[in-house]
Amino acid sequence: MDTAEPITRLIDELRRLPGIGHKTAQRLAYSILRKPKADVEQLARAVLAVKEKIVLCGVCSNLTDVDPCRICTHPGRSDQIICVVEEPYNILSIERTREYRGRYHVLHGVLSPINGIGPEELNLKNLFERIKSGLVQEVVLATNPTVEGEATAIYLSKLLKPLGVRATRIALGIPVGSALEFTDEVTMAKALEGRREI
Repeated sequence: MDTAEPITRLIDELRRLPGIGHKTAQRLAYSILRKPKADVEQLARAVLAVKEKIVLCGVCSNLTDVDPCRICTHPGRSDQIICVVEEPYNILSIERTREYRGRYHVLHGVLSPINGIGPEELNLKNLFERIKSGLVQEVVLATNPTVEGEATAIYLSKLLKPLGVRATRIALGIPVGSALEFTDEVTMAKALEGRREI
């Protein structure tokens, strides 16, 4: 059965999103069609707004609509500890625990020689500038427990040791091969509590 061209186009665009297969894209497209026009316009405005208003924080490289971000300017957070994560959405997993009160640094990737990603492609310069300020005492390496995440954590720990800061790794309460965004609050809290020096 032929589907109307605008529906096919919407399904094709939705399929380009990560984790969205053909059936999920179809369900989303038909759900959008059932919604009132005002709701769909609101969705479209929200999508455009994130593209127009979201920038990288000049301090930690998190996604934000104000620079520096709210985490970097929050007075109740410690400047003595920085948690290094792969991607901005990893911060949400850690924040849900309500256990961590330090600052963050987002790498925007991990070392992956097979994909051509070396240290130059990671957001490292800002991290080392922050450490040289002398306030930072500990860097928590919270990369995913994958081969690339582990390699990145080991690489960073070797660079951090000569700088006189404590490099710790989150405990492996998180299943190997999993990603931080799929980790529940209890597992993430235990992983932060059980971090270890590497």
